[in-house]
Amino acid sequence: MDLPAWAWALTMVGLASVVVFDLVMAVRNPHKLSTKESATWAGIYVSAALLFGVLIFITEGPTFGGEFYAGYLTELALSVDNLFVFLLIIQAFRVPDKLQSRVLLVGIVLSIILRGGFIAVGSVLIERFSWVFLIFGAILIWTAWGQLRDNGGHDEDMPQNGFMRFAESRLRVAPDYDGGKLTTRIDGIKYVTPLLLAMLAIGSTDILFALDSIPAIFGLTQEPYLVFTATIFALMGLRQLYFLLAALLKSLKYLSLGLAAILGWIGVKLVLHGLHENQLPFINGGEHIDSIPEIPTALSLGVIAGVLTAVIVTNHILLHREGKTWRQLFAEAEEEQHVPVAAEK
Repeated sequence: MDLPAWAWALTMVGLASVVVFDLVMAVRNPHKLSTKESATWAGIYVSAALLFGVLIFITEGPTFGGEFYAGYLTELALSVDNLFVFLLIIQAFRVPDKLQSRVLLVGIVLSIILRGGFIAVGSVLIERFSWVFLIFGAILIWTAWGQLRDNGGHDEDMPQNGFMRFAESRLRVAPDYDGGKLTTRIDGIKYVTPLLLAMLAIGSTDILFALDSIPAIFGLTQEPYLVFTATIFALMGLRQLYFLLAALLKSLKYLSLGLAAILGWIGVKLVLHGLHENQLPFINGGEHIDSIPEIPTALSLGVIAGVLTAVIVTNHILLHREGKTWRQLFAEAEEEQHVPVAAEK
């Protein structure tokens, strides 16, 4: 893709405007989104991504259009899986209902910034060093194996990382929330509130998420424009999807197994591409291995769509056998999403 500077600028301004709008809405009207409101906004964001893909199809052709859709679906599936971690963090920090939206949005903005940096670095590395494909492929295959080894399950405890352990050991944390403040004073001593720690926890876990998502998207397209837009579109509706799916995540079976299949497939695709473009002197004398086939984007898109469809259909069948419907689960979501907190000041 050889896009003019104005196309990049227009895209950046458009996506930034949506993020700013979402940020302003979350700050001005902090509240727990209802299922109807969440579904409406999530539908708007998904529709916008689908229409953008149509625009790519029309202006750049079916190859790039297919790459965008494959990347978007993969990033969206990974984002839904990441929502489970967000749910654990919000529950662990007992974030008040009206502040959950703000915590999520801050985490998403940080994620956009971090992944934007990873995309820039990844683009430079891939352009100069073809062996990076082999490393990215190995990361995805290892991640897929980890998903299978854990049987696609999730740890019910809040995930900890070194950054959060360091932060909790160095910061003086207040026992209660103080409205939407990040810091407060108790007996003249300054404390950080649990709200700040919740934001830091979600922001720091975004770094770990990027280790899966960025190699995955580069395995489907090496066009920086498509990598960036597919990633951002998948993140833009994450706040609304959280409130829509929060109570369903624990009932959603086999998503992680489906992701394992997708990541494993993309990992193999990356390794094959890396060998096809080989420049390593100890492999085939540093020459390209033309006999190794390349996996076409259309096939990858079909595999990704097929796996995600299988996950949805399987969950529908399991719900039917239990005598439940999706509508019942969404109704239960309205009742179960409340997180009890200590009295606010």
